Order: sequence, then structure tokens, then C-alpha cells
Amino acid sequence: MIANLGLIAGLALLVYLALRGTNILFASLLASLVIVLTNQMSLAASFGEYYPFGPLGAFSFAGKFFLLFACGAMFGNVIGVSNAATSIATALTRKLGAKRVLWIVALTCALLTYGGVVVFIVIFSIYPLGLRLAEQANIPKRLLLGAIALGAGTFTLSALPGTPSIQNVIPTVVLGTDLFAAPVLGFVGGLIMFVLGIWYLESQRLKSHANGEVFVPAATDQINATTDATGSPSWQLSLLPIAIVLLTILAPRLITALFGDVSANADHWFEQLLAFALSQPILWPSMALFVGSLIAIAIFPAIRKQPLKVLGDGAMNSILPLISTAVVIGFGGVVVHTAGFSQFSTFILGLDMPPLLSMFMAVNLNSALVGSSSGGLQIFMQTMAPDYLAMGIEADLLHRLATMASGGFDSLPHSGAVIALLTVTGMTHRDAYKDIGVVTVVIPVVATLVTIGLAMAIY
Repeated sequence: MIANLGLIAGLALLVYLALRGTNILFASLLASLVIVLTNQMSLAASFGEYYPFGPLGAFSFAGKFFLLFACGAMFGNVIGVSNAATSIATALTRKLGAKRVLWIVALTCALLTYGGVVVFIVIFSIYPLGLRLAEQANIPKRLLLGAIALGAGTFTLSALPGTPSIQNVIPTVVLGTDLFAAPVLGFVGGLIMFVLGIWYLESQRLKSHANGEVFVPAATDQINATTDATGSPSWQLSLLPIAIVLLTILAPRLITALFGDVSANADHWFEQLLAFALSQPILWPSMALFVGSLIAIAIFPAIRKQPLKVLGDGAMNSILPLISTAVVIGFGGVVVHTAGFSQFSTFILGLDMPPLLSMFMAVNLNSALVGSSSGGLQIFMQTMAPDYLAMGIEADLLHRLATMASGGFDSLPHSGAVIALLTVTGMTHRDAYKDIGVVTVVIPVVATLVTIGLAMAIY
């Protein structure tokens, strides 16, 4: 009884400290200590192995995925400093009109994250321009945050096939799948998320005008200093590095689909390269992002004079999201060694319901546990995925639906990404979490359940 109460207390403490803005590394260590003491676990094993170096250890995760985070952050910094992101958003503004600020922000964020730019970098890159557009359209700032969350933290991370997001890469390591697993289901789920998300935001925009709500900047907002599009590259040129990243990731699958597995007899350099690409689910997307960065440096004059500084700053920008994600996974590494987690796993696997629905519950609860889709998905893949494969679920199907499920309860108030978004924009949970929660929790859960229903009807 005390052990289970301690587990609940540790989880509650992590959520409470995160909501208070406490450093997530300290919060995860303190919450882990509560669980270790109440469950009478070995301090040496817990903090010498489970938390840092076990299969779900913080540094095990960081070591495995650091190159993907670093290359994504470098690419994001290049796109931001070159004003390519501003150029894309400005082109959408001319096409759709400033009043469509929610569409513009959501689509721009989606394009950047689907191209491989990490969520944290997208927030920093798009927020200044979105702030100016929100002021011009006189819409409540809370809806701007909802649009950023929709574009940067939902369908392009968990649903759309091919995205180099960490959520889409994690299953490939365990299941042996690739980034394009179950593409039709991914597109369907992604479309539902976007359509429902933008419908919700637009309906809230109309309701806010009817209620007399207006744009109110935070004390930290510097609207007059917002990046100007003057001197930015053309939107067509701005899209080129993003397109190259996506095509580089897609090329091995396209070649294999069109010509068969030509890598089977790898006697030629091209066949060897193809075999390498197909066998490296983490390294190949990382290389694609780095190549995209080099091409961006070559074609964007704004960064050509100091390319090493831009790349170096981008690499440093990867540290915060990497460590923030890793430490909640380290916390999960402690949790999975408790008797309570073992009982939870047994309970979920023993439920009298279709395997896909119990999988949905398991992934969502794990993501809620650590406030992270990548953390929850990593825990599920390491501890429960083999059981679901044994139930007869195809690997591609499990990859896509588990990835989509991880993007539901991951965005509860203690989520690191939610806290980062609120911190950067100078808002509070009371100000903006309702809209963020609808587009990142409620709608993804609905979309995933609909997609699971479709999968059960087809497979």
C-alpha cells in the first residue's frame, strides 16, 4: 500500500513542480527519490543504473538520440537566422490575408516541424512574427499559442508518415519499421487533427470577437522588434532546404518501392548507400537534416558570413530539449522498476478489449506519466510493445497507432513543451492552457480513436 501511495505521490510531485515552473531536471530527481524511498528500492541501483543508464535511462536516451536533436536544432537555427521561416509565413500572409493568422501560424509551424525542425526551435522562430500578426488581426493571444501548439506539436510529430520527429523515430529502433509505417492511417489521423484543430481555433476566434476580447501583449513581448521580412529569401528558395530534407529521408523508401530491394547485392556504392540508409533509422534522418543545413548555408546570404557560429548556436539550442526529454525518461526508468508499474502493465494487458484499444490506453497513460510523448512512447516500446506484437498486431500498424497515441495525454499541464511555450510567450496556464489542451490533448485523442476504429475495420 505504501509503495503504491509513494508512486502516486512521486507522480503528483512531478506534476506539481512542473506547474510551478521548477527546473525539470531537479523535479524529476526529487520525484524519483520519493518513489525510491517509498518503494524501498536500492538507491545505488536506482540512481546509478535505472535513472541514468538503464534501458530507459536518461543518458541512454540522450546518447542514442543526441545527433537527431543536434542536427534538428542546427537546421532550425539556420532556417530561423536566414529569415526563411519569416519568408514562408509572409508568403502565406499575402496569400491568405492577415486575418487568417491562425491558419498562417499553424501551417508554417507544421511545415517546419515536418521538415525536421524541433518544436522548441519552431516556437522561437515563429512566435515573433505570429505576435505581430495577432496584433494586426486583434485576436486574443491565447489563440496564437493554440495555433503554434497545433502546427508544431500534433499531426506533424505523431501522425504524418515520413516526419523525422523523435516520436516517429523511436518505434523504428524497437520494431524494425521505417518512418513511413502505415502511411494511409497516418495521413487520415493527421488530417483529422488539423481539420478539427483549425476549426476549433477559428470558432474561438469568432466567439472572442463577439465577446469583445482583444489582443493584449505580455510585459515581455517586444512587438516593435519583430523580425522584418526585408532582405529575406524568396519563399520558393526558403522551401528548398526543407524539401531536400524530406526528399532525402523519403528517397530510400521510394527507390525500394519502385525497384525492389536493390540493396540486397550491395556491390556498387549506390547500393551500399541505400543499404546504409535503410538500416539507420536515427542516423539517416540526422544526416538529412545536416545536409539541409549545409544547403541552406550555401543559398542564404544572411548566414554565409558566419556559418560555423549559426551551426554552433543551433547545436547548443538542442541541449535544453534533449535534456528535458531525457530526464523525464530517466524518471520513467525508475517508475518501471516499481511493483506498481508491473501491476499496471499486467492490468492493461489483461483487459478484455481489442488489443489496439488497450495499447491506446497504455501509451497514453505512459505519456501522461512523464508529460512527454517521446518519453511515454519510449517506455511503452521498451516494456510493452513485444507483448502487443505477440498478440498479432503488425509492426507497421503498432508503430503508427502507438506514435499517434503518444501525442494525446503527453500535453497535460506538466508537459515540458507546454511549460516552454507558456514561458517563452509570457503567459500562464490559466491564460492559455484551455486552448492548448483542446488542440493537443482532446483532438489528438479523438483522431487516434477514429484511426484505430478504421484500422480495426480494415485489418
